[in-house]
Amino acid sequence: MNRDLFVRSKANPIIKPTDLPFNVNGVLNPGVALVDEEVVLLLRIENRRGISGLYVARSANGVDGWRIEGQALLEPRLAEYPYEKWGCEDPRVTEIGPHTWMIAYTAYSPFGPGVAIAKTEDFVSVERLGLVMAPNKDAALFPERTSGLWFMLHRPETSSGEHIWYASSDDLLHWALPDVLLPTNGGPWWDGLRVGTGAPPIRTEKGWLLIYHGVKEAGHGHPIYRLGLALLDLEDPRKLLARSSDWVFAPETEYEQRGLVPDVVYTCGALERDGEIWMYYGGADTVIGLAIAKTSDLVDFVLEHDFLHEEPRSVNRSTESSR
Repeated sequence: MNRDLFVRSKANPIIKPTDLPFNVNGVLNPGVALVDEEVVLLLRIENRRGISGLYVARSANGVDGWRIEGQALLEPRLAEYPYEKWGCEDPRVTEIGPHTWMIAYTAYSPFGPGVAIAKTEDFVSVERLGLVMAPNKDAALFPERTSGLWFMLHRPETSSGEHIWYASSDDLLHWALPDVLLPTNGGPWWDGLRVGTGAPPIRTEKGWLLIYHGVKEAGHGHPIYRLGLALLDLEDPRKLLARSSDWVFAPETEYEQRGLVPDVVYTCGALERDGEIWMYYGGADTVIGLAIAKTSDLVDFVLEHDFLHEEPRSVNRSTESSR
């Protein structure tokens, strides 16, 4: 069954609001990096005013013993960055070279959400590169150039729906040639209302593995956030090779179903470690969980459940006419 692909850590939730050295509303949606054999999470922490900043947490094993910084790495207090006035949110961390990580995050202000990029070499200091796209969110960088270009996935706010787009750049600052990569499925599908990038794409032998979130509106306008899979071409990540018809991870535990925003599992970061994907995610916009799957199982699943290349099914005319 789908739910067996990702196995939740027995330590879940691995970080809770009560684990922090100050009072908060919730801790959620971390980016992740492996730094000098330690797992580093870049936590989104929402304070009791409702404003989010990005804080560093470190662990030797990536499960427990977290050392959480008391000061934010990125926080919306600088007058020269007015487009962060209402928060720095949902960071996606990509290693683009030795001891060089790029952070794509949502800069939130009275003018709406935008994509901002920052750079760090140690997760102690950070260099803001500034706002690069607006109105926009859910951005993630690929870890290497393709045909001399950097590619980024993102989700602009449009009147036609919220889909996953791509754009390219030669300097990580100026982004051009956007196009839709992965649209919503619409209708009753689990990802029919909106989709967005999850963790930055992960290189596998058969393509870039993308974990993405999909949203369906249930009864009384209640949205449910689940996670699905897609596979992108290694040589040209603008090509969608496969997309799973089924979700692979959904809110099923109490800490995923009850919180600031119920029925949400939302990932911004995952690591590949010894043939496994360690996925860190927010549960109900309140706590952080960890779920682990075999990389090969995820790739096999998206290929076996790829609805992009399914043969059209014949219609039973007698059944159709009787409805």
